[in-house]
Amino acid sequence: MTRKSLPPDTPLMFDDHAAPISRRDFIRQGFHNGAAVVGGLGVFSMFANPHTARAALSSDLEALKQTCGIAVQGAGRIPFICFDLAGGANMAGSNVLTGGQGGQLDFLTTAGYSKLGLPGDQVPSAVDPVTGNTDFVNTDLGLAFHSDSQFLRGILERVAPATAVAINGAVIPARSENDTGNNPHNPMYAINRAGADGSLLTLIGSRSSDSGGNSMAPVDMMDPSLRPTKVDRPGDVTGLVDVGDLVGLLEQNDAVAVMETIQRISDLKLASVSTRLTRDDIIKDLVRCGYVKSADLADRFGDPTSLNPAIDPDIVGPAGIFTAAEFDGEREFQKTASVMKLVVNGFAGAGCITMGGFDYHTGERGTGELRDLRAGRCMGACLEYAARVGVPLMLYVFSDGSVASNGRIDDSVEGRGKGEWTGDNQQTAASFFLVYSPAGRAQLLGGTAGEQARHQQLGWFRGDGNVETASSPAANNVNLLVQTVALNYLALHGEQGRFAELFPGHGLGNATALDALTAFAPVVSGTLSG
Repeated sequence: MTRKSLPPDTPLMFDDHAAPISRRDFIRQGFHNGAAVVGGLGVFSMFANPHTARAALSSDLEALKQTCGIAVQGAGRIPFICFDLAGGANMAGSNVLTGGQGGQLDFLTTAGYSKLGLPGDQVPSAVDPVTGNTDFVNTDLGLAFHSDSQFLRGILERVAPATAVAINGAVIPARSENDTGNNPHNPMYAINRAGADGSLLTLIGSRSSDSGGNSMAPVDMMDPSLRPTKVDRPGDVTGLVDVGDLVGLLEQNDAVAVMETIQRISDLKLASVSTRLTRDDIIKDLVRCGYVKSADLADRFGDPTSLNPAIDPDIVGPAGIFTAAEFDGEREFQKTASVMKLVVNGFAGAGCITMGGFDYHTGERGTGELRDLRAGRCMGACLEYAARVGVPLMLYVFSDGSVASNGRIDDSVEGRGKGEWTGDNQQTAASFFLVYSPAGRAQLLGGTAGEQARHQQLGWFRGDGNVETASSPAANNVNLLVQTVALNYLALHGEQGRFAELFPGHGLGNATALDALTAFAPVVSGTLSG
């Protein structure tokens, strides 16, 4: 008898799994939600162009900001958000299509797709005898998804048609260990090394961990000084900005003017005296920059209420990505909105959203479908928000391990005649990324359709539904999977030539091998204008 599917927030218990004892165990089995309610940020909602600062600071002080190391919005880099689906989510076949050496549409065997949860009458190679089309292939987002993918359904619910046609993506077949946060494939530090930074924070994550997510980051890339800041509650986020009592006593513009005046008076005084210290110039620069940073904070963050995603009409409301009822009733939407507000608007360089409960091999299909659908809605929200703000976005989705089906069918309403998930299986794992560009869909590398198909799938699957571990350096090494993601982030800026400089001793091979692991032509050149 087919088991009943479970709601998205129901904790998962299995006879073949030990009882959860760690925070990671609780998250992957859905006992804990990955810690977030709302963390609202994004003063850029005040601007028509989020990369054009209001520039209330006078021109002489604006010039000092770069000298003082005050980051511009997003450091001029493409915003980066990753989804860490804790527990071993299905990516390949039933969501993003994966194929052989020829790319996504180099179809696997029927038995291979069965292992990936697709019965014979829903395999992507099945041709409709009336239309002659492969009805189970959908390329609305550039990257080929199964037409009944819940990731795809959720994304398309949230993105406007004009946004969808400006999205493209690539899939990376790659094994990772099942159900463990010890997989070092969180890319946050690598993305920072590739240039991502924010005007307020460098990295953020919805979990209080060294990586900001469920899975670890590669040890050789971690920098304790850049440990991601946890985005948890509105008070935590607005509390990151302390402009003192002056803004409360004066109007914001007046407070900025007072701070500017203090800086100039201080500068005149410093020019006429000696600190009598050996490094007189350094001491004076520290004092100057302290006043400049205070004035800049008051200029950009003097009204903390403007940092709250709950009052951003592009996020919540009649014309928002979420209705007020959806936002108030779903913590995962609140978490996603908080991170995307911060990252897309350039306050943080990169953000990690952990979603729990993806260890969904419950002997039926519906539980996983419902969780995939909600995750897709969150992914779509990030992409649509980037479109509304008017900036590019790289969205990366990964999980610790994967699941497989033994071919038994779930004919329930939520199962929709697809294969039940019956166990963990790291052999069927994959990661993927999507790129939104306001300038239009990112262009795959390669001069022919065949070459482009191989750049859209970086590696391949065997016909039996398992990752071919020899298909790419990343296929059997999650550390190199992180490097592959960083390489593609650099390539979106036209900077893949800097990869060896930024990641000395990398394991991805020579220049030819790096080209084979790169999906897209540049979306921007170097840094975003602003």
